[in-house]
Order: sequence, then structure tokens, then C-alpha cells
Amino acid sequence: MTGEWIGYVAAAMTTLSFVPQAVRTLRTRDTSGISLWMYVVFTVGVCCWFFYGVVLMSWPMIVSNLVTLGLSGAILAMKLRYR
Repeated sequence: MTGEWIGYVAAAMTTLSFVPQAVRTLRTRDTSGISLWMYVVFTVGVCCWFFYGVVLMSWPMIVSNLVTLGLSGAILAMKLRYR
């Protein structure tokens, strides 16, 4: 098993762990338990990881952070809209 496969497994697990929260928030539109500043910092951080993956041409980093960026961006947008 190469280091890249470990990256794919880690990327899949961390991205998939985020999906239940995103789905719940999108369905209920309830963002009262979510910290605005945590999601701002988290989303900016994921964006940085995405671009770092692009610089390295690391597909596990690119794909997982692109998906996570979409999910966290959607939650952040809902937090800003429904607060």
C-alpha cells in the first residue's frame, strides 16, 4: 500500500464524516447549534487545503477538500441566511 492510498482512505473518511451534519443542516435548516466563526475559519481552512492540494497535484487532497468545501460552504451560507 502506497502513501497515496493512505491519503485516499483518510480523505474519504474525513469527508464522509462531514456528510451527516451537512445533510441534517440542509434538511432542517436549523443552524442554531453551529458557531458562525467556527464555520468561517473552517471553510477558509478547507479552501487553503484545496489549493495546497492543487499545488502538490495531490488528488486525494483536491477531491476531498473540494467536496468538503462545497458542504461547509453550503452550511456557512445557511448559517448566514437563517441566523
